[in-house]
Amino acid sequence: MRRLAVWAPLALFALIFALVASGLIKPADHLVHSAMVGKPLPALAMKPLLPTKPGVATADFRGKPRLLNVFGSWCIPCIAEAPQLMALKRAGVEINAIAIRDTPDAVQAFLARNGDPYARIGDDPTGHAQIALGSSGVPETFLIDGQGRIIDQHIGDIRADDVPEILRKLEAAK
Repeated sequence: MRRLAVWAPLALFALIFALVASGLIKPADHLVHSAMVGKPLPALAMKPLLPTKPGVATADFRGKPRLLNVFGSWCIPCIAEAPQLMALKRAGVEINAIAIRDTPDAVQAFLARNGDPYARIGDDPTGHAQIALGSSGVPETFLIDGQGRIIDQHIGDIRADDVPEILRKLEAAK
């Protein structure tokens, strides 16, 4: 018994060291992932934010894979991802959007400065559509297959190295 007591502090140190090392090697995932991935798109019926583009409704997501981007003109990372959304548009991807708590004038100015990749922009002044999607922030992008099912969620701004993977997933969803 006395021999075990001699080794107990070393065993306790090894246990604490292993816990700290595992936290440093593999940090915790603090992102909030949507529970809607793998499920049909929730019922959406948002009026158009701009007079030049239609709004967003669930029925619009049938026939071909496309993206649903949740953004705000007030969002700094949304500016950073704008070139990647334009690259996806040039690659033939239809991108629909939900503008969160925004105004038509602010969104129009945002699109004039950063490019306009969107086929549709729905107005979500209260964030209810964002909550229905399981989205917790902006920007977030959902990949929707041709049957209207959410196949993936991209949390945060889309970066240049994310574009090929998104294109691959959309191609696989055809």
